Amino acid sequence: MFLLSLMHLTGKSQSILVSGESGAGKTETTKLIMQYLTFVGGRAAGDDRTVEQQVLESNPLLEAFGNARTVRNDNSSRFGKFVEIQFDSNGRISGAAIRTYLLERSRVVQITDPERNYHCFYQLCSFERDAEKYKLGHPSHFHYLNQSKVYELDGVRNSEEYLKTRRAMDIVGISHADQESIFRVLAAILHVGNIEFSPGKEHDSSAVKNDKSRFHLQMAADLFMCDVDLLLATLCTRSIQTREGSIIKVLDCNAAVAGRDALAKTVYARLFDWLVDKINMSVGQDINSKIQIGVLDIYGFECFKDNSFEQFCINFANEKLQQHFNEHVFKMEQEEYGKEEINWSYIEFVDNQDVLELIEKKPIGIIALLDEACMFPKSTPETFSTKLFQHFRSHPRLGKEKFSQTDFTVSHYAGKVTYHTDTFLDKNRDYVVVEHCNLLSSSKCPFVSGLFPLLPEESSRSSYKFSSVAARFKQQLQALMETLNSTEPHYIRCVKPNSLNRPQIFENASVIHQLRCGGVLEAVRISLAGYPTRRTYSEFVDRFGLIAPEFMDGSYDDKAATEKILQKLKLENFQLGRTKVFLRAGQIGILDSRRAEVLDNAAKCIQRRLRTFITRQYFTILRSAAFSLQACCRGHIARKIYAAKRETAAAISIQKYIRMWLTRHAHLKLNFSAITIQSHVRGFVTRQRFLHVKEHRAATFVQAFWRMSKARSSFLRHQTSIVAIQCLWRCKQAKKELRRLSKLFRKFYILSLLYFYFVSQLYLTINIRIMYLETIPQS
Repeated sequence: MFLLSLMHLTGKSQSILVSGESGAGKTETTKLIMQYLTFVGGRAAGDDRTVEQQVLESNPLLEAFGNARTVRNDNSSRFGKFVEIQFDSNGRISGAAIRTYLLERSRVVQITDPERNYHCFYQLCSFERDAEKYKLGHPSHFHYLNQSKVYELDGVRNSEEYLKTRRAMDIVGISHADQESIFRVLAAILHVGNIEFSPGKEHDSSAVKNDKSRFHLQMAADLFMCDVDLLLATLCTRSIQTREGSIIKVLDCNAAVAGRDALAKTVYARLFDWLVDKINMSVGQDINSKIQIGVLDIYGFECFKDNSFEQFCINFANEKLQQHFNEHVFKMEQEEYGKEEINWSYIEFVDNQDVLELIEKKPIGIIALLDEACMFPKSTPETFSTKLFQHFRSHPRLGKEKFSQTDFTVSHYAGKVTYHTDTFLDKNRDYVVVEHCNLLSSSKCPFVSGLFPLLPEESSRSSYKFSSVAARFKQQLQALMETLNSTEPHYIRCVKPNSLNRPQIFENASVIHQLRCGGVLEAVRISLAGYPTRRTYSEFVDRFGLIAPEFMDGSYDDKAATEKILQKLKLENFQLGRTKVFLRAGQIGILDSRRAEVLDNAAKCIQRRLRTFITRQYFTILRSAAFSLQACCRGHIARKIYAAKRETAAAISIQKYIRMWLTRHAHLKLNFSAITIQSHVRGFVTRQRFLHVKEHRAATFVQAFWRMSKARSSFLRHQTSIVAIQCLWRCKQAKKELRRLSKLFRKFYILSLLYFYFVSQLYLTINIRIMYLETIPQS
């Protein structure tokens, strides 16, 4: 909370530098700091996916892809991270940006027992569904993972961590398609590592060793979505552009293995950079933000049994941070003494400027000599070490090992470290193989091709593109230092209590060594020797002016009032500067105790007056309560008497009404009974009369219906007889008419036959005549 308040009061950006040895808890401390900052400076309610949530979820995501187990730490950061949390004018988080430094690429292809590769590989292999989909299995089946026999971490389940990584990807804003592509690339890297080579048919050539290697080659090509033959060609051959044209050079087994590892390292580094860029794009940066808080979590000082190029760069970064700490705590402290023109004696402290000059000075420094050696293909670790010792033969910070021609020792601020230069040249040569880039840029997977955009034409002419890792890391550190110098720094020193990674165990010698190497003891010594407490005159008067109110009448300026206050308390260990008062250690405690006494006396006076006021108020309230209680009691008695009288009158009235009600109820009951009896008798008589009338009407109706039935049946019988007689008579007449018509028909039929006969004879005669006439010749 102090950090946020200081940022808002001063309007200046702040930074928190978390440092310490490997395994001291820097990563966990950084996560706690970020959780606190995002909680205090969180956005207003109503936001969907808040910036602070995405910033927090970026931690497990980057840990999965950038942290690994080392000898000293199960979750060691193998990259540096600077998180810049941006705030708006209201103090709310408005954006964030994450910058990373020097990912340890060599760990992808080479680890030592009992260390591990990056966590994401083990998480993917432990999740059965995806492991089966990508043809993966136990980590012991893969070359990049089985170089160490440690596959599990105590108290950590890889399958659960895999789900957490997936959930973090969802929150950060990585689509499911991109998530699948990310883990396809990881699986492809593991399959690439299992491709082995054997000597080919040609001289110094190489070929895939056996069917198992061919299977992993095919799987890698399928996961990269590229042509398997083209992948094999990029691993076993190189093209060299000359004036006459392109020359294909075959690679021996060692060169093919080196190319295979270079491909794996390049792909993983591009994938990690893509993740960081995706997180930054998803979180979003506030370009209008003028204040921010930066949290630096970078690898701690490392000194192992075998120290290589990575440890050199890591310790170089820690030297830069230590110099920043020295400048801020020691140099700036003494510069302020000089600026305020106070009398003091110069305090000696250990300065690491000479170590930094040894490492980064141009044109002669370890990094410059290393880059120069990398420019020449025939350079070896021996030539590099020889040239290094020639230039720094008498340097106090550089030493040469007695039993090695290539190793050198640097006296860092935290102690001496011996570096083995066997792999310095190879690790500093950050070669980008053009064939690898062309292969993967032609992938049918948009994600893979997006990791490898097409190279410019000038770059594609050479099969190798050299880039110095140390020089690039030096530039990144310089940019980081510029950022830190533009902010107000705050330091957190993490101390590793023991080397066993167990709780409740403190190794005193190790703790003291870390405090001494981190400059903490030196800072305490300088603070005690100098003036650790300083206040501007206005701040001092505002805080301690109440000790001597007689000087606060406006007749003294702030500096004179400060001096009068100190003289009144008879303090001697102070000095007055131009704008500030400087106090020795312990003086501020005396001032605070005296101020506490004044405040205590004032508080007692206020309490005394307040208690008097409270007691008088209590007495007044108590007296008013007594008056009220008496009035209530008298009223209660009067109400009780009145209630008794009212109850008596009410009892008499109730008795009167009850007697009246009983009498009226008996009368009404008797009246109701009489009326009921009368109504039943009248109803009975009326019903009897009604039944008699009903029976009479029914008898009359039956008689009428019977008479009508007899008359109707008689009429129908007569009508039937008459109709039958008429039918018989008409039938007889019809038969007579039929016989008559039959006779007429026969006569007509005979006449018709005669007619047709005569007509036919006539027709025949006419035809014969015509035929005869036609036969007579015309005259």
